[in-house]
Amino acid sequence: MPTTRDYYEVLSLDRTADGDEIKRAYRRLALKFHPDRNPDDTEAEARFKECAEAYEVLSDENKRKVYDQYGHEGLRSSGGPAGHDFSRMNPNDIFSMFEEIFGGGRGGGFGGGRGRPRTARGYDLEYEARIDLTDVAKGCERDIEFTRLDVCETCSGSGAKPGTKPETCGTCRGQGKVAQQGLGGMFRMVTACPHCRGRGKVIKEHCESCRGKGRVPKKRKLTVKVPAGVHDGQAVRIAGEGEPPPPEASPEGQGVRGDLHVVIRVKDHTLFERDGDNLVIELPVSFSQAALGAEIDVPTIDERQELKIRSGTQHGDVYRLDGQGLPNLRSGRHGDLIVRVRIEIPKKLTSRQKELLREFAETDDHSVMPESHGFWKKVKDIFG
Repeated sequence: MPTTRDYYEVLSLDRTADGDEIKRAYRRLALKFHPDRNPDDTEAEARFKECAEAYEVLSDENKRKVYDQYGHEGLRSSGGPAGHDFSRMNPNDIFSMFEEIFGGGRGGGFGGGRGRPRTARGYDLEYEARIDLTDVAKGCERDIEFTRLDVCETCSGSGAKPGTKPETCGTCRGQGKVAQQGLGGMFRMVTACPHCRGRGKVIKEHCESCRGKGRVPKKRKLTVKVPAGVHDGQAVRIAGEGEPPPPEASPEGQGVRGDLHVVIRVKDHTLFERDGDNLVIELPVSFSQAALGAEIDVPTIDERQELKIRSGTQHGDVYRLDGQGLPNLRSGRHGDLIVRVRIEIPKKLTSRQKELLREFAETDDHSVMPESHGFWKKVKDIFG
């Protein structure tokens, strides 16, 4: 059945995402959940189809407008993708719908259209790195360790036992593809050969190291430079640190390696909230500081700075410290620190404090408190 999840949630996107952001998000997730990378994993296959459905809608300007306004029901009534069943489609057919954004479909290892061969390309990988808000302010480096598939050194990627060679597939005669008649014989569909899985060759005696797959998992360690100003969810791309082309495209792994996308996750800060390049902090002040004015040390992301509180400051008033926010990822220009005043009322008072407040209360004049005066005037107008 078509997905009922929010398409933006499926692709982990904000509703304001532009076309490039949608394409990048789909590309990462489609490669992550592709059936070739997750054999016999029905959950991954379902996620793969779900991502394809979401991308088809959000990448189309007209469909996206309908979806943003009316949701899934709007698409169904207009005959959109929410009205047909992606779950019954072949995963390879779904993937080929958008192969132009992958630079050669299925990782780029199967040749281009119109008779022009494309360079075999390996799969991209994704890794999540967690950083602090202070790392965002200055930039940082992170040591990461991940596992990727590499060409088996024992069989040089062939998958065959040393001393033997793969044999030509008798089903596809070495082509790696077979043609099947479509519904009613109206069209022919070319798919990967089910016998050799697109390799064009079959292995009689498997390599013991890779069990005939031609690829083995290997650990890889890298140091990643995270730029200052990076936002949560953005990715640092490290070219060529992904996997080699799949065996069906290039048994020896010749071609272009995929890339590694290091997705940055920024931890919540105990004091600051982020608003773009600005930082926001809630500043508690006492009643007397707000009433009389004061000079208060305010923490910034890496130091303290003095802030003058005006007399008569109200709860919720905002002060701005220019340039004390985070650097912009592109320009390097710093945002501001937004200080929101929160007036704290003491829960316990000394006898002397109570005495002074009672004296103050006796001199209290509502006429010089415009907000309070306005409130009681509205009450009088309603109830007389």
